Amino acid sequence: MSDPAKTRRHAERVKELVASLVRELKDPRLGMLTVTDARITGDLRDAQVFYTVLGDPTEQASTAAALESAKGMLRSRVGHALGLRHSPSLTFVLDNVQDHAKEIDDLLAAARHRDAEVQRLAAGKQYAGDADPYKSDADEDEDDADERVGAEENR
Repeated sequence: MSDPAKTRRHAERVKELVASLVRELKDPRLGMLTVTDARITGDLRDAQVFYTVLGDPTEQASTAAALESAKGMLRSRVGHALGLRHSPSLTFVLDNVQDHAKEIDDLLAAARHRDAEVQRLAAGKQYAGDADPYKSDADEDEDDADERVGAEENR
């Protein structure tokens, strides 16, 4: 097992190396690519590289194919630059940040709509009991003081 700080440093270095090496690729299938993150296992043998592609699903698929075909060259260049005994195998993972962000925005918009609907239905309604059914600390202090005064008068 490797030191976690060392693993993080290597993962960051893999991210930087792959991002710079991808710019050198001359594959026409490669789209507007951004390397977003890299994770490497504790034994430094396997690395996952997360990326995003600007465009539709066909451009994403063609970029994935271009990365898959360039994987061997990228692995050898990354391994040589890292100076490790074993070059980490690279796995490219499409990072759908935009899709997840849109899904979260849609959920938040639906929640705001429901809140507005609840507010509209609750307008003009009254509580079934007291407006403040819970006693405050000040009320308890007054009750305790009244009990002490009553106990002193009974003596």
